[in-house]
Parts: sequence; structure tokens; C-alpha cells
Amino acid sequence: MEKIISVIDLGTTKMVCLTGKKTTEGYQVIASCESPSQGIMRGEVVNNQSVLNTLKPLMEELEKRTEQPISEVVVGIAGQYVKCKSVSSIINRSDRNEVISQQEIDRMWRNMYNSRVDPGEEVLHVVPQSYHVDEYRSVANPVGMYGSCIEANYKLFIGKSVSAEHTKRSIEGAGLKLTRLILEPLATAEAVLQEDEKELGVAMVDIGGGTTDLLVYHDNIVRHTAVIPFGGNVITEDIRQGCEVTSRQAEQMKIQYGSCYADLAPENKAIVIAGIGGRESREIPFRYLAHIIEARMDEILEAVMYEIQQSGYADRLPAGIVLTGGGSLLFNLPQFIKYKTGYDARIARPHGIITRDCEEVNQVTHSCAAGMLICGIEAQPHFAAEQNVDLTGIFSGVDAGESSKTKKTVKTVSTGKKQKEKSIIGDLFKNLDKIFEASNEA
Repeated sequence: MEKIISVIDLGTTKMVCLTGKKTTEGYQVIASCESPSQGIMRGEVVNNQSVLNTLKPLMEELEKRTEQPISEVVVGIAGQYVKCKSVSSIINRSDRNEVISQQEIDRMWRNMYNSRVDPGEEVLHVVPQSYHVDEYRSVANPVGMYGSCIEANYKLFIGKSVSAEHTKRSIEGAGLKLTRLILEPLATAEAVLQEDEKELGVAMVDIGGGTTDLLVYHDNIVRHTAVIPFGGNVITEDIRQGCEVTSRQAEQMKIQYGSCYADLAPENKAIVIAGIGGRESREIPFRYLAHIIEARMDEILEAVMYEIQQSGYADRLPAGIVLTGGGSLLFNLPQFIKYKTGYDARIARPHGIITRDCEEVNQVTHSCAAGMLICGIEAQPHFAAEQNVDLTGIFSGVDAGESSKTKKTVKTVSTGKKQKEKSIIGDLFKNLDKIFEASNEA
């Protein structure tokens, strides 16, 4: 039987709902619909009732287009408080002559979800970076080796528990079951990045309305992620104030004429703004508009470069920067990034998506929703282990349940900026499946 899933992208400026399936040709979108968002600020749900007022009509329209009821959905999570942390775990094995099993590695990976984090925070994803077995360093996969000590290095992606809770409440308020929660930068990367880029080293930058998401890949492993609390909306607000126009006019000016590189903007062209209340119309030069946009984009780019430096992979990104999201449509943005950072840049749209009657899904504005569709369909068989934690424990910030007791000694330490080049990737997208299943069974 075909696996048909529905996904919801709760964006700051718009809400996108997709239903799709996997075919021999690729990932097919059966139906899609979208609407301007309400109740969402910088990628996080802040007003559940406003979200429901938008979500319910969207789901009704999606059911009408798919001609079948929708009861389960996959939803993305982001927000300005998502952060990345490096940790390591060490176990001393009682019998060095016993072969290292997949169960041992899975257990170490699973235990990292109980890592100590700040109050109100929760581990969303755990990505293995590398392993050390006795004197053998940077081992990609230790299964099948012999040794007395295993040290594993991980990246923890951490978010606010209350953010996940608000998202879950909104979905359940619409009469839906939340089956999977996916970190949006990870989903977007699945839709827009090429396999060669992931291997060589690349930084994906998704410029949305409320936030700018960053994800760094190297050797096919996610090395760093960050959510910058600035996006296209702050550019629109700068235009509104700097040009003394309405928000609607500012957004239209940004979309139709906005350039983020003032040196490349036309000198002898201007935008004519109609007067209000019988007043005379006035002109706004293209270059003046470009200077306003460039100033804010320069600030966003500085934050992106700071996070890339923090990742430790700034000098190992030969594939440069891949841009997506609505903010990437600004004129001359790739040239501006090349000038400011030295990295090559390209604008990426979702690939491998069959749209047919839903051509809008192939646009950069739908990269996140398309990525969630891919991640929701694929089983991601990198790790068989799944975290089995009671939902109440996650949302209250309290560790729920004891991890399996063994005779091995487990020690967790912070590694700071420690980076490794060879590793395997963990299951990025299945870590909360059991959580929400347990919640709905309770």
C-alpha cells in the first residue's frame, strides 16, 4: 500500500500544507494549499487560537483536494532558540575480547537524549560525529571492532520544550495527530542540497520571513545548525520606515524591485509611489531602496558568518553557500554574498519533487514543506534505535524513565569546539516518533 502523508509548515509569514507520496519517479505532491500565518512569531507558535483559525480551513481545503480524510500530520519545528552543542560519551567495556555490537552503539546514541540541558530545554536530535576505540581515532563505524573503551562524539540539537508543546496543542486542537516533529533546517536541506555538496562541505541558508536558518554539512554529516532571529520581515519594516510607505507597499517594493547590492542597482531609475489623500506622487530611487536592503542583509550575513565560524568548518566549505527561502529572491544576493564572504553562492529550489498541478511547490518559498514531505516518507534507516520517553517528561523538562542499566560505566563530557572529520550520521528525523505515539495512547 502506498504511503501517503501530510505535512504542515508553520511559517512566520505563511502556513503551507502538503499531501504526497513516493513513486518510482520521485516524491509526488498530491495536493497543496497555503495561507498567510497568524499567531506565529519568529518560527514559534505564540497564539494557539490564531493558528487554529488559519489551520482548520487549510486542512479542510486539503481534504477536499485530496478527496480523503487527513488524521495524521508531520510538522516542522524551528524558532530562534534552537541551538547546537557538542558532547561526548565514554563507556568502559568489561570484556575487550567481545565484539562491539550495534546494540551498544544504539544504546549510547539513545542515552544522549537524556543529556543535561538548561531548564525548559529539550534535545530534539542527536547526530553522531565520530568514534574512538582505544587507540584508534576518528572511526566511522565501530561495529565489529574489539576494544575496552569507546568514546563517541555527538552534536545535540536543542530546542525549547514550550515551543514543541505549543505546536502539539495547535495540531491536536485541529483534530489531528502529530506523528513526527522535524527540525526545519534539517528538512529543508533534504530538499535543496545535492549529495556532492553534502560530501564536500556546504552551508545552507534558508531566509524566511521571521528567521534565517543555517545548516552546515561536511562529509555527509550535519556539523552545525543555528536559527538567526532575523528574516525578510525586518527588511520590509526597514523599507516601510525608510521610505515612509505602508507595509503592503514596502513588501511589494521589496519583491518587485529589491536589490541587496547597491552598487549593482540602476542609478537612473525610480519607483513612483502614489500620493495618499490627494497628495502628489513621489519617487524613490532604486539605489536608495537598495541601500536600505543592503544594510539589513549585511547584518543578517554577519550573523550567518559568525555561526559558520562557530561550527569550525568555515575553511572546509568548497561548495559554498546554498540559498533558499523567500528572502533569497532578492536581486543580486549571490553576488553580494560572494563579495562579502568569498563563498560561491547559488539559489536552490526543491529537487526530486513531482508537482503536476502544484507548481508552486517547486519554488524556493516551499523548500521547507517539500523537505518535510521527503523526510516524512523516508524511513531514514541509519539507526534502528529510537528514544522511548514519556511525553510528559519532555514538556515538563524532567527526565522521564531510566535508561537501560548496564554494568558499563557511562560518562558524558562537553567537548567545546572539538570537531572530527569522519563519522556516521544518526537518525535525524525519527527521534520523536515514539514520543507522540506514547502521548496519543496515554
